[in-house]
Amino acid sequence: MSSAVERTDELVREYLTYRGFSSALRHLDTEIKADRERGLRVDRIVEQLLQLVLTFDLSALRDYWGHLERRLFSRLQEGYAPAVAKLTTSLYRYYVVNAIQKGNQERTQEFFQRMGAELQGAAEWRDWFALPFIFAPEQNPTFALYFSRQWTDTFLVSLHNFLSALFQCMPQPALLSFDAELQHTTMLAEENQQLRQMLFAQQSSGRAAVQDPQGAMESRVQHKLPPYVQHMDRLGDSELLSAAASRPGTPSMAPPPLPPHPIRAAWARKEPCTANQGTKSKDPASVKDSKSTSSANQQPAPSDQAGQSYPRQRRHQDHEKERKELFSKPPPLTADAGEADAVDSAPCDDTPPDSSSSSTTRGAGLETEGGGASSEPPFIKLSQEEYSEHHSSIMHCRVDVSGRRVASLDVDGVVKVWSFNPIMQTKATIMSKFPLLSLEWASKPDRLLLLGSAVGTVRLYDTEAKKNLYEMTIDDTHPRILSLACSPSGSSFVCSAATAASAAVPATGPRPSVSTATGRLLLWDTKTVKQQLSLDSETAAINCSSFNHNGNLLVSGGADGVIRLFDMQRCESAMSWKAHDGEVYSVEFSYDENTVYSVGEDRKFVQWNIHRCGVKQSEQQLSQDATGPFVLSGYSGYKQVQVPRGRLFAFDSEGRHVLTCSAHGGLIYKLTNGEAGGGALEEQASLSLGGHRSPVVTLDWSSALDCGTCLTASMDGRIRVSTLLAHKSD
Repeated sequence: MSSAVERTDELVREYLTYRGFSSALRHLDTEIKADRERGLRVDRIVEQLLQLVLTFDLSALRDYWGHLERRLFSRLQEGYAPAVAKLTTSLYRYYVVNAIQKGNQERTQEFFQRMGAELQGAAEWRDWFALPFIFAPEQNPTFALYFSRQWTDTFLVSLHNFLSALFQCMPQPALLSFDAELQHTTMLAEENQQLRQMLFAQQSSGRAAVQDPQGAMESRVQHKLPPYVQHMDRLGDSELLSAAASRPGTPSMAPPPLPPHPIRAAWARKEPCTANQGTKSKDPASVKDSKSTSSANQQPAPSDQAGQSYPRQRRHQDHEKERKELFSKPPPLTADAGEADAVDSAPCDDTPPDSSSSSTTRGAGLETEGGGASSEPPFIKLSQEEYSEHHSSIMHCRVDVSGRRVASLDVDGVVKVWSFNPIMQTKATIMSKFPLLSLEWASKPDRLLLLGSAVGTVRLYDTEAKKNLYEMTIDDTHPRILSLACSPSGSSFVCSAATAASAAVPATGPRPSVSTATGRLLLWDTKTVKQQLSLDSETAAINCSSFNHNGNLLVSGGADGVIRLFDMQRCESAMSWKAHDGEVYSVEFSYDENTVYSVGEDRKFVQWNIHRCGVKQSEQQLSQDATGPFVLSGYSGYKQVQVPRGRLFAFDSEGRHVLTCSAHGGLIYKLTNGEAGGGALEEQASLSLGGHRSPVVTLDWSSALDCGTCLTASMDGRIRVSTLLAHKSD
């Protein structure tokens, strides 16, 4: 609802400006600045209450809470009155406990003097009047619970959830209902489209089964195992088809039925959905190619099939066993994590790998994993959900500017556009004839998605209309579009085009050598669909790039280990310096934009001063789990290696914490000086998000909504969405 309120405010401003109502516009801006309901944003209301408690401003706290009761709580039904009363009691108890913990006895006595007449008759406050006179109340059985960290976190989460539910249930004015109507219309259109596709798929599969039963069997067998499972062993598709074809004809030679298997059962449950998706995604050319390939394969004689069925079945059993052991290994606990951390992280880490695509881990928001440098975690993990529509390793995963949509790209070239609020739902699936290497959301309008390919083109895709708007040919001599970055202040974007390698460069293999890969950095406009200029002459390939908040500066990291800073107003290079031994994998501006951070092939996390060329402010050595190349190992010598492609670190909204990759989930570190200017990472992580069973290869952190949203994507194609609430302290 808060996002709809903000958009409505902007629309009203635009309308008043258009009509020339300058006086009304000034009054509107004045009212918005003095808005005590903080734009109906839950996080800001909770932050205001915490600020009043921490500053011991009892009068302002009572006045603000009374305003909320008159404006918001009074609209509720009578059945919610006990819940409001409990929150009021908990808020005042939190005030008293905070005053005692800070050693401020004057504020404690002042509270009971001013609130005594109001609270004296309440049964829940009868024992609390003796609290100022009790020595060590945190050890008293009556009050020990209220001095625990668990009670404080539970109260804050309950308050946050209550306000969120309140705003969702409040009757909205007609002006705000446009967003709900738009979502309802979009949902109906998507449902109709899915039903049409399902009907077409059923008709097509029926005709295909009548005309070519062998081809229909082949498509069913191929959809039982995803690509990364098929390539883990030498068991080919032709052998699977032979084994499947031999079973009906040779019942005496067939092996005994396989024992129940959790992973096999999960795939069996997901098979109908997978088959429908496969039918929808196939174009006529691919179906024709698969049929011709299957007909070209020589089928062995029935006697040979019967003789080879049993060993192949054993190989298939061993293959499934290896896959189970590979993807069901629980992440090891760190040496410094206590028993409480292990218990808190269990709901996330014990999630089975084949859970549904929207399986949610809803806890009380009391996770304190990681055991950082301080005893209190900087964030409370409200929830964690999993998106599992991809069937191969993720290359890129980005949230749009509004924080409502996510675009993810896997190594198979499949792009998924999906939302996670209020429910997890796939909005669009984008397939491409050519390999895709990069993606980025446009800033204005935020519904547009840019997709960079390996054939020198950038596609502009409308995620709401679900259609391609343009396909721009960037540079024929530099066909690989390695990175895309959109300016936050306009319609322009920067793309990095690199030369083709001597051989096809797989996403899970090594990059071409620095000496053989050259590239260009080009500035394009999404409105005119034309190239504006070339920012740099032909140099080494640019792996990553990022704008500052207003689009006046651009920083890029190259395959030659050089960081280049560009002045976008003059469209020229301002400075460059050698940053890493090897390639630069990821680079970002700090919160105050006086420094930039980079991660390179040498596994170093470095902070650079942009006012003094090449001067380091901090440097740290990271593990391979945080920088790559990322390795997924299995039994029988199986090994998958993926070089970094997407973002490897991201900052929170205040620039005081950074999210990094790890072997089993995202890790949040606090910067040493704790200021927006940045600093080095603390030795221990402040919070571990967890939830993954394979290495995290890319991530993103969005603060556009009421709470922070962290995305962590791993090599098994799963993406975890963690919702965090910042913990405010004095």
